[in-house]
Amino acid sequence: MQKQISKLKQKYEEVLVRQLGQEFGIENRMAIPKIEKIVVSMGVGEMIKNKEIRTSLSRDLAAITGQFPTIRLARVSIAGFNLRRGMPVGLAVTIRGLRMYNFMEKLFSIVLPRLRDFRGVSLSSFDKSGNYTLGIVEHSVFPEVDVTKSGGPHGLEVTIVTNNKDPQKAKRLLELLGMPFEKEEIKDNIKSNESIKQLER
Repeated sequence: MQKQISKLKQKYEEVLVRQLGQEFGIENRMAIPKIEKIVVSMGVGEMIKNKEIRTSLSRDLAAITGQFPTIRLARVSIAGFNLRRGMPVGLAVTIRGLRMYNFMEKLFSIVLPRLRDFRGVSLSSFDKSGNYTLGIVEHSVFPEVDVTKSGGPHGLEVTIVTNNKDPQKAKRLLELLGMPFEKEEIKDNIKSNESIKQLER
């Protein structure tokens, strides 16, 4: 049986490790910026009342990631939402290794370009630990989702977890891997247009 190879993983190991080390002056290979894991999650409050939704979205998330999701439970009780601690409120999948790289390839080259009016992902979605979180409004944008069998479009979050605490290094890593970030000039134009509208008011 032939071993599967991810072109993106191969590119990282054969090209990007050296390039990132040179750019940031890092000699220790273990300190080179890398992706450790990707967490794909859905907040599914409807699961409390409708187990069919849980089954449908679990199937979709498994198809999207290649791995069956775990159920996330409420950590606290909230009386106003009739929510008790321990109730199922979401689904999550943590992917690593080959599946992680295959998921990134699909996300960058197929899924994101399919989004309506897509101009690149935000540059401001990094946290202080160098992790990037991307929200997708409709999970049906993934090609594996059969809309005729799905329980309807549902939002999900993709969190890309890196091994370093520097958002700039994490940004460069994702950029080299193919993450389609918004162009700086587009971002500046949007800000300028918003400023003009405020002045006109």
